[in-house]
Amino acid sequence: MNLRFSTLLLSFVALSSPALAAPVVEDNLDPGFGAQGQVEIIARIPQPDPSGIAVIDGRLFLTFPKHDGDHTGPVLGEWKNNQLVPFPSTAAQKSLISPHGMTADSSGKLWIIDDGKIKGHAIPEGGAKIVGFDPRTGEQIASVPLKEALRPGSHMNDLRIDLTHGAKGTAYVTDSSFDGHPALVVVDLASGRQRRVLENTVSILPDHGYQTVLDGRVLHMDTQKPAFPASGADGLTLSADSTRLYYAPLASRRLYSLPTDRLADFSVTSDELAHLVTDEGEKGAADGLATDPWNRIYTTAADHDAVFRRNTDGSFDLIAADPRFVWPDGIFANAHYVYVVLGQWSRLPLFHNGQDLRRPPYLIARMPIARMPIAPPAAN
Repeated sequence: MNLRFSTLLLSFVALSSPALAAPVVEDNLDPGFGAQGQVEIIARIPQPDPSGIAVIDGRLFLTFPKHDGDHTGPVLGEWKNNQLVPFPSTAAQKSLISPHGMTADSSGKLWIIDDGKIKGHAIPEGGAKIVGFDPRTGEQIASVPLKEALRPGSHMNDLRIDLTHGAKGTAYVTDSSFDGHPALVVVDLASGRQRRVLENTVSILPDHGYQTVLDGRVLHMDTQKPAFPASGADGLTLSADSTRLYYAPLASRRLYSLPTDRLADFSVTSDELAHLVTDEGEKGAADGLATDPWNRIYTTAADHDAVFRRNTDGSFDLIAADPRFVWPDGIFANAHYVYVVLGQWSRLPLFHNGQDLRRPPYLIARMPIARMPIAPPAAN
């Protein structure tokens, strides 16, 4: 049997098999090079499964949501001395339910979106909220409950904080929605004023007929029988100067953007915003999005086990592709590295007839990024 025929046969078996066990990936490649690109595994977490990520002053912060399964915590932690430490304290965990997305603002403060959801339970009043911390002191600096912008089926997913609009800044949140009504949520952090915009519009909804390849299986989106994570608005990121918000549905390969001066203006209607959306073109199949100081956007790419970079001219680079990158989720970029959480969410029991195919430990990776010849813009 010649090599080409053997390869084709193996590909056919992998793609046509109705139920494949998740391949066991040997974690023996760090520090050094994965399949493509330089990859360093900086954390191995036995439990629970992480999602959001932020790195501030070299400190690694992670969230551990509960909407896909309850756990004993912590729900917000810092990876410190090769172990997970509750942040800011064990006692502070009691006020949090299910922190999901996480970010750092331009002043170095830490922010989370608590989706308020424990699997099998309704979101309690006040459970879904935007929470801010000073990472240097551990002090909680804000807690803004989501009320008017919350629906019973909301899935508050990720957030970014814009300090250029509003007395204390403006938060932009993606509601991926558990019941098919995704939207962007805008919150004035000083007053708590909030609203949903672009609900069920093209740039927020998953692509009709979306198809992907995960763990060697060709998968087609089916809302009646889900085979992989697929929803509406999910990842988002601000431009380096906070003048534009970039976002994308989870089951889509397109990137969209809006001017933040209009998005943060509550007098601009949702219909008016819909006409201001820019289709930025294809960006791959991304869960998380992140921006570096030179305004380059990093995207996860689960169907390639990879991380991409969109340059300012619209071209793309492959930062790394690695067999350990099983559903890269939360992502964070600074002037030196891009960091990514390898959450294995595509292997949840929901997508495999009740069988949990995730294989701990859960890995956090970082990749060095090429610096631009010019200095990054000054922080706000």
